[in-house]
Amino acid sequence: MLPVGDGHKLHVYDWGAKEAKLPIIFLHGGPGVEINDKYKQRYEPTKQRVIFFSQRGSGQSTPKGSIQNNTTKELVEDIEKIANFLKLEKFIITGGSWGSCLALVYAIKYPDRIHTMVLGGIYTSTQAENDFLFNGGYKDFFPDVWETFLSRTPKEHHKNPAKYHYMTASGKDKKAAKKSIYAMGEVEHALLSLDDRHAPCNFEEFDPEAMKIEMHYTGNNCFLPEGYIMKNAHKLTMPIWLVQGRYDSVCPPITAYELNKRLPNSELIWTTAGHANDRANYDVARTILLSLTQ
Repeated sequence: MLPVGDGHKLHVYDWGAKEAKLPIIFLHGGPGVEINDKYKQRYEPTKQRVIFFSQRGSGQSTPKGSIQNNTTKELVEDIEKIANFLKLEKFIITGGSWGSCLALVYAIKYPDRIHTMVLGGIYTSTQAENDFLFNGGYKDFFPDVWETFLSRTPKEHHKNPAKYHYMTASGKDKKAAKKSIYAMGEVEHALLSLDDRHAPCNFEEFDPEAMKIEMHYTGNNCFLPEGYIMKNAHKLTMPIWLVQGRYDSVCPPITAYELNKRLPNSELIWTTAGHANDRANYDVARTILLSLTQ
């Protein structure tokens, strides 16, 4: 449990081969998703050293669910504090979805730290990306998901349902806040399931903490100026691998395509898959990371 200031302590897990010359820092998605053992399956512990950590308010980090002093700026500095604490001079960063966004922002500020980045489900938190996910950009492909979302939104807010749910989620009425957080969470979970595997979560059993953190970020465009990553991409000269599913319904593939054109030293690999954690994306990222750490 590493204290990083502002009352936050991060759960940091230094795992695998400590003698590995090129450590890997893994950045989870969300924001708000917790680290668990399933992420170990991507790595070879006899050859790779991987640093996992739960970001502020997430997983076993404390205070759980807190959005106080919890912005992209703080998370970037948390990565730097972890690197300093573990005496890491240069390392690989990998992550998908929100993890790709955080990795890119960190690299813009601390480019000399990064040996390589391996990123999936590319996300840069522009207004267009956030509207695609939470204001119906997907509706021609998932009309049932859109209709369900609108049914959970008052009719007078159907032109901008996300704005209504962001406002309600941050309000004082806890029951109404949970309903809005649930509505947004169900959209994302449904879009993650290309083959209709998604079973709606029981509202009474739904834990809003993780999605509350995600809405805190996306409702504020992740506390980044519009187009920040695209405008600064030319500064990132380290090798960067982008792994993008052509059927990603959460992070539109156009983002990966446009980012690849702006990066000086990147390779975009398309997969016939959906979002970052789909098997094809996982296999490609695993293969790249193994080749980098042999």
